Amino acid sequence: MSSKSVSRRRVLTGAAAISAATILPRSSLGADWRPTETVKIIVPAAAGGATDVMGRLLAAHLQTAWGQSAVVENRSGGGGTIGAAEVVRGKPDGHLIMIGNPGPNAIAYSIFRNMTYKADQLLPVSNMIRIPNIVSAHPSTGIKTIPELIAYIKANPDKLTYASSGVGQSPHLTGAWFLQLTSLKMVHVPFRGAGPALQAALAGDIQILFDNLYPSLPQTQDGKLNALCVTTPERSALAPNVPTMRESSPELSKFDVSSWFGVFLPKAAPAPVVEALNREIKALLARDDIKSTIGKMGATADWSSPQQFSDFVAAETTKFAGIIKQEGLQMDAN
Repeated sequence: MSSKSVSRRRVLTGAAAISAATILPRSSLGADWRPTETVKIIVPAAAGGATDVMGRLLAAHLQTAWGQSAVVENRSGGGGTIGAAEVVRGKPDGHLIMIGNPGPNAIAYSIFRNMTYKADQLLPVSNMIRIPNIVSAHPSTGIKTIPELIAYIKANPDKLTYASSGVGQSPHLTGAWFLQLTSLKMVHVPFRGAGPALQAALAGDIQILFDNLYPSLPQTQDGKLNALCVTTPERSALAPNVPTMRESSPELSKFDVSSWFGVFLPKAAPAPVVEALNREIKALLARDDIKSTIGKMGATADWSSPQQFSDFVAAETTKFAGIIKQEGLQMDAN
């Protein structure tokens, strides 16, 4: 989805916005908790991507719902750990929120040697959306399905290369897990971002591409790449004819990788704050305009209770830790 459809400017309070301080005493932490000052939403990524888009959608919704200014601040770098570390150090009073994703909230704990925070220093509130990854092949390979890819690798060991947006990124670990489960080998060629990886695949310099749904999906729909599968348990509504990894081969029956984007607070945020924010996330995802926006991103709404999201993040962390350990991956956040 083009980032033009979502404003990159900070969401500022309107002149008619009612100060939450006139509604709720600062000391109150009842069920109807509301902020008493500007809410800051940390996006641990650059502007324009899905993490940023979801942060800005949430900011606009919270401002209307709570009658208090909400602003987005982008803190990219270190695979998302720079922004996450800022939230960990922040006050747990509800006025500092983080939009998380697999990078800083599941993968980082196992792959980075120089982590400055731990998982239990962030409090999961709710997931918002999930987007599948997609596996595709250059048409010159003649590979159109995952079973064909498996057969080709078995007959031609070490001849195929696969591209990703970088070492330790979700697409790379998707490819690594696929190869681990099938006991196969391909040479990984990491690029500095999804764009360069896609261009190499389109040019045929790399035969197989593991990518987020976008920007690859339009290229498969135009016939420039062959879509082999999506990586979520269910097919994508935007590509219903593309099978899932799970349905492609018995050894892949439990395969489940998605790019997810959820909300976190600093560790000690009080329960009424968590409940109030969780309630507004649910209301946001129920809106028809938001359903349309995330649908165009190829995303599925995925509201959850704080406990459900906490369990999900823990499971994701464990899953990626196993993949990373088997790959022998260790690196420094920079």
